[in-house]
Amino acid sequence: MNVYQGKSVFGGIAIGHLCVYQKGEQQVTRQKIEDVEAEVKRFQVAREAAQAQLGELYDKAVKEVGEANAAIFEMHQMLLEDEDYQDSVENIIRTQQVNAEYATAVTSDHFSSMFAEMDDDYMKERAADIRDISERVIANLNGENKSKVVTDEPVIILADDLAPSETVQLEKDKVLSFVTVHGSVNSHTAILARTMGIPALVSTEMELTQDLDGKLAVVDGNHGTIYVDPDAETMEKMKTLKKEEEEKKELLQTFKNKESITLDGKRVLTYANIGNVKDLALVLQNGAEGIGLFRSEFLYLESETYPTEEEQFEVYKKVAETMAGKRVIIRTLDIGADKQADYFELAKEENPAMGVRAIRICLTRPEIFKTQLRALFRASAYGNIAIMYPMITSLSEIAQIKEIVEEVKAELDADGVPYGTPEQGIMIETPAAATISDLLAKEVDFFSIGTNDLTQYTLAIDRQNQSLDAFFDAHHIAVLRMIYQTVQNAHKAGIWCGICGELGADSDLTELFLAMGIDELSVSPGRLLTIRRLICETDSSANKEEILKKWL
Repeated sequence: MNVYQGKSVFGGIAIGHLCVYQKGEQQVTRQKIEDVEAEVKRFQVAREAAQAQLGELYDKAVKEVGEANAAIFEMHQMLLEDEDYQDSVENIIRTQQVNAEYATAVTSDHFSSMFAEMDDDYMKERAADIRDISERVIANLNGENKSKVVTDEPVIILADDLAPSETVQLEKDKVLSFVTVHGSVNSHTAILARTMGIPALVSTEMELTQDLDGKLAVVDGNHGTIYVDPDAETMEKMKTLKKEEEEKKELLQTFKNKESITLDGKRVLTYANIGNVKDLALVLQNGAEGIGLFRSEFLYLESETYPTEEEQFEVYKKVAETMAGKRVIIRTLDIGADKQADYFELAKEENPAMGVRAIRICLTRPEIFKTQLRALFRASAYGNIAIMYPMITSLSEIAQIKEIVEEVKAELDADGVPYGTPEQGIMIETPAAATISDLLAKEVDFFSIGTNDLTQYTLAIDRQNQSLDAFFDAHHIAVLRMIYQTVQNAHKAGIWCGICGELGADSDLTELFLAMGIDELSVSPGRLLTIRRLICETDSSANKEEILKKWL
């Protein structure tokens, strides 16, 4: 038996035979050509074919993993449209009189190296995207199809690395798991794997050799381990764990339609976080009591221009109607930082996480804000919609929001357009907001704590910078104290307080949040039943002081 360690992308246990995935390296040689314009044309035909292929991949991904996760293929199409990329290939063909395959490969090397050397981790990830689109163009130039897994039985895919396009082409019913020698836990491929629910490891410390093909293996996604040719004892242990996991999943289903009530009778709402309408099926499938965070910015990120009032209204109305009276909290646009839309024409910033983003855009571009608010208020007539404002730091921001809201309501009244009376709350995701939460609580209907940014700003650590992982502590006492302070101040003012950040799904903290008196936990749909089970099995008043003392 050989045991290898990697980084877990998605948990679970898979038992099956290995299938070594060979990309089929593109053999590129430098060739002298006579007709440079014909060669340029050949490149453009191959590039256009790649665009069409990416369009098909996008459609497939939308059906399997939703629009937000399929956006990578739109990004690849944009990279192929990039004039600098095209100009580089064409210039090499013309000036060096070489074949399109060679010119594309050289351009790929130049651009991917440029991205790889950047300080920003997000931009570093683009190096892999450049290589992927270039491989696709070269394959088209060579008249070859990109490699696919062909198998009669479900297998564990073993590869050096997998591009997003390769991941989404995997037939889910034929893939038990995938393990890669390289790759990042924050890559698009990893995100797709998590969404597809495939147990997966990346950065696995093993040598990829063809003799591994067909061998029996076990992937333990919970501990980031793969066992090749497992011995009888290990196999028996893994089979037991796998059976226990399946039983847990069945047990969780019994909590699907239960209310989330602690043993001592405290009701805690369990809501779901979603990015678009296509996620509603997962919300209903997991029995969410409402939607605690609808990320409206995806309407903007998935559009080539500002979505109209009517387009937004139809989306918000559909969500409200589908949830049939259950509360739907829609966050106003949170564009900026790592979520960029070119048509906003935001200036380049040295520190975008602390720059022009979220409510700061809304208050400095009120015409965009009012369009969204009109759509939200109109949709509130069709269900239980609540509106949530992100990145609040002061009372003056709330005053400005209220002024704009009154203008919107006056416009709707003048037009004779019906609207409801949605709750209006704010996200507590800055230390400033947490510190003055006693003052803010008097001005709004509810709080929702965004723990991702609250942790980032409190610890002064960029949460996307992998090199700082050793310093990043989501359980830091300063963060937990701010959460507790916020909950206390909300309750003193008579409003409710929830959590919609990643910590809400952290089962290690559920008991603490209940001791704090949290009213609502909003998590990804897949984590909802696990959190509900913990709530139903916990006495929130038992050992309350000891729990608080332990953590705070």
